[in-house]
Amino acid sequence: MAKRFISARVKLGIALAGASVAGIGLYFSRNWGAYDGDFAYMIWNLFLAWAALFITLWLEYVIHRNLWSSWYALAVTFLWMLFLPNTYYLITDFIHIEELRPADMLHGVFMLTSFIFTGVILGFISTFIVHYELKKRLGVRPAATLIGVVLLICSFAMYIGRELRWNSWDVLTNPASLLFDVTDRLLNAHEHPHMFTAVASFFMLITAMYGVLWWLVRAARSLPADK
Repeated sequence: MAKRFISARVKLGIALAGASVAGIGLYFSRNWGAYDGDFAYMIWNLFLAWAALFITLWLEYVIHRNLWSSWYALAVTFLWMLFLPNTYYLITDFIHIEELRPADMLHGVFMLTSFIFTGVILGFISTFIVHYELKKRLGVRPAATLIGVVLLICSFAMYIGRELRWNSWDVLTNPASLLFDVTDRLLNAHEHPHMFTAVASFFMLITAMYGVLWWLVRAARSLPADK
C-alpha cells in the first residue's frame, strides 16, 4: 500500500511538472516582449506555487517526526501559510487578459490558463495534505473548520496582494508597513467596501473548488486500482 501511495505521488509530480512545462512552452512560443504585456512574471508566480508545495511536503515530514505544537513544526506551518496564498493568487492573473492584443487573445488565454490551472492545483494539493493531517489528529469537523479559516486567510491575502501589491516576503522584509495597511483595512472596513466583495468572492470560489476536489479524491479512492 505504501509503495503504491508513493508511486502515485511521483506520478502526480511528473504530471504537474509536465503541466508546468506546457505553460512555459506556451509562453516561449511567442515573443511576448513585442506585445503590450510581458508575462514573464507568470513563470515566477508558478515557481512560488511550487515552493508552497515543497514547503507542504517539508511540513508533512516535520509533523510525522515532531509534535505539531513544537516550535519547529509551528515555524514551518507559519512558512506554509506565507506561501500558500501564492497558489490561489494566480487566479487573479486572469486580469492580465486585458493586456493582450486581439490578434494574440486566444494564444494568450491558453497560456494564462495553463499557468493558473497548474498553480491552483498545486495549492489544492498543498491544502489537501494539511487537511488530511489535521483530520487524523482532530477529527472531521475541527479539521474542516481550520481549513476554512486557512482558505479565508488566503482569500484576504489574495485581496491585499492584488489591491495593495504586497508579497509573501514582505512579512519578513517590511512587516511594519504591511501591518499598517492590513490594520487600516480591518479597522476602517467601512471605507473599503470593495474589500468585502473581493474577499467573499475569492473565498466562495476557492472553497467551492476545493470542496469539489476533496470529494473527487474520496470518490476516486472507491474506484478499483489500476493493474
